[in-house]
Amino acid sequence: MKKTLVDLFEESIAKYPNNVFLKEKIGKEWIDTTYAQVRDQVYEIGAGLVKLGVAPKDNMALLSEGRNLWIISELAMFYAGAANVPLSIKLEESNDLTFRLKHSDTKFIIVSKGQLPKIRRIIDELPLVEKVIVLDPIDDYQAKEVSLQSVIELGRELLAEDKEGFLKIGQAIQNDDLATITYTSGTTADPKGVCLSHRNYTANVEQALTLMDIDETWRTLIILPLDHCFAHVVGFYIFMHKGAQVATVQNGRTGKETLRNIPLNIKEVKPHIILSVPTLAKNFKKNIENSIKAKGKVVETLYNWGLKNAIAYNGDSDKERGKGLKALRKPLVWLFDKVIFSKVREAFGGELRFFVGGGALLDKELQVFFMAVGMPMFQGYGLSEATPVISSNGPRRYQFGSSGVMVKPFEMKICDTEGNELPEGEKGEMVCKGENVMMGYWKNDKSTADTVKDGWLYTGDMGAIKGDLLYVYGRFKSLLIAADGEKYCPEGIEEAYVSTSKFIDHAILHNNQDPYTTLLISPNKEAMKAALAPLKLSIDSEEGQRKIIELVQKDLNEYKKGGKYEGQFPERWLPATFALLDEPFTEQNHLINSTMKVVRGKVEEHFADRLNAMYTPEGKDIYYNVGKF
Repeated sequence: MKKTLVDLFEESIAKYPNNVFLKEKIGKEWIDTTYAQVRDQVYEIGAGLVKLGVAPKDNMALLSEGRNLWIISELAMFYAGAANVPLSIKLEESNDLTFRLKHSDTKFIIVSKGQLPKIRRIIDELPLVEKVIVLDPIDDYQAKEVSLQSVIELGRELLAEDKEGFLKIGQAIQNDDLATITYTSGTTADPKGVCLSHRNYTANVEQALTLMDIDETWRTLIILPLDHCFAHVVGFYIFMHKGAQVATVQNGRTGKETLRNIPLNIKEVKPHIILSVPTLAKNFKKNIENSIKAKGKVVETLYNWGLKNAIAYNGDSDKERGKGLKALRKPLVWLFDKVIFSKVREAFGGELRFFVGGGALLDKELQVFFMAVGMPMFQGYGLSEATPVISSNGPRRYQFGSSGVMVKPFEMKICDTEGNELPEGEKGEMVCKGENVMMGYWKNDKSTADTVKDGWLYTGDMGAIKGDLLYVYGRFKSLLIAADGEKYCPEGIEEAYVSTSKFIDHAILHNNQDPYTTLLISPNKEAMKAALAPLKLSIDSEEGQRKIIELVQKDLNEYKKGGKYEGQFPERWLPATFALLDEPFTEQNHLINSTMKVVRGKVEEHFADRLNAMYTPEGKDIYYNVGKF
């Protein structure tokens, strides 16, 4: 059965013409746009693109901050028969953009005024690009640049001449036609373009809705970048399918100003669901705790009591919550919720049902915390190559520490390094099959053949299936190899260090058949300065740095014999020494990708000298760090 994103949109227009689809804040006012109104804008821009020269199977690029016109522009591309190459506004380096635009054979670019300078710097290197459509009015249009308004006027002309002929272009799109090329941040110099078809998207919309129930009354505020397929499927396409509302964060003059708008916009929109990533989750938790502290000691004490009681009542899963003796806590849960936590939820609009966490693994402590305050944060798992949703915890079924129940219909098997299927409960590479599995990588047959075999997607991630739940343990292909050939997964240890030591922002373990494991640490300088302040020591002094090194070692030792977390990991896997780094991991230096995951290969390459030094007699001494961070 044919079901493209154009079909999905047309069905929703027919069912919900007068429902609000898109919401955005202009100045001080939220503007609502109905499904019928969005359709009119999509038709005008889509027809304008056709008149401008966009042909079926052309690739277009979209570089803009999140807004109504982002979603409308993508739909308009589809109606013109084109595919979208969504680009992250976080791409600052000209070569990052140039590679994607050249490699994807992009012929037309849609860009916001704020992102236009990036395109202008490289336009001479893009001979294939015919036109650059600027979403916002500007004073001076350079060669190849046209205004969105002129495209709309062209579209109105075509719709007056031959509306039926224009609509046939979108209707002619088939399930296996290309919808988007999403570039992964990758661990190598050249990112890979994930080709997702129209059916990949509509299948994943159907699959995602087997994990959660939403209807036309729901609202969401998308706080994640729209270029990622997680925002596509769970942010706006499942909402579009259900006739529900999608709001975007008000854009500020700077990225920081846009971030500051998030809490204000959440309060105004009153969303029922928010997509999140661990970094944002930690910020939300910190803001809640700071606001409680500001209310004084009495409120803080009540809040802490309420939190402990709710955590004990909830347990770690839907099957434990309020069961057995826990039921005795219910009256107190109700009381604390009414007096304290309902006020906390008001800062999030008061109607939030839950968050869904994608990207990096969400630490269990955060999930326990948000469940206790009545705004569950459910961990999911997915990857771009699967459009991306594979599994998630949700209101119907959750187990903290797991990545939840898998979507349906869908197949998953766990394989060893030879590709043999393993029994239930054993860890191995997650290999999956379904209509959401990508078409392949754009112009990269070798990587496609390595990743998709007989329709099965080899995720490169390590996991296990236990009962109805999927457990994800990190990268399967980034296993460390000890000198004796034993392989082990570093992610669990790294996450443990980050979550239990305030001095560690990021941690990367290293062992490539070496005599011992080493650890690269991106330190939290503010926490270090705060720890040194009562001792009247400076982080720049030798004495201060020696003290910090001892404090970090003390935190790491908690996982060794006699420590608080003894036995959590085999001691032979723990690092013999560590390096405190003088440079944070950021998107700008490419050590973190756009989904906030550390890019292991690039970190190891970037800090190769520090890694090598730790395998020398001098470098094995932890005080070798003095003067180096």
